[in-house]
Amino acid sequence: MLGERGSGMIEIRWVSNPFRAEKFERAWLPAAEATLDYGATSWALVRSGEDGQHFVQYATFPDKLAFERYWYSEELAAARAEAAGLFQVPVQPVWYYVAGSGSLAEEAVEAASD
Repeated sequence: MLGERGSGMIEIRWVSNPFRAEKFERAWLPAAEATLDYGATSWALVRSGEDGQHFVQYATFPDKLAFERYWYSEELAAARAEAAGLFQVPVQPVWYYVAGSGSLAEEAVEAASD
């Protein structure tokens, strides 16, 4: 899921309002997946197994400008407006630079091609 060294990763923590977690999940999944339309190479929306009202959205972008095009787009503004009342505010995205990443799946593919 993580990008190449030097790319960026966004983390957005969402807390749904009480008794609204399922509605929030259904409403926000298309918006989270829309990162791909704005240049992201991967995305995930994960929900806590300990407290089902807590979600974290991740996406990997080639640069911060690509993320900002996504976050400030009319599409996302409309999605946030439609989901209003389902999540707590403020929502503050956090930008990270990927220092390194890997996965067993990548290593298995590389080994198989050798």
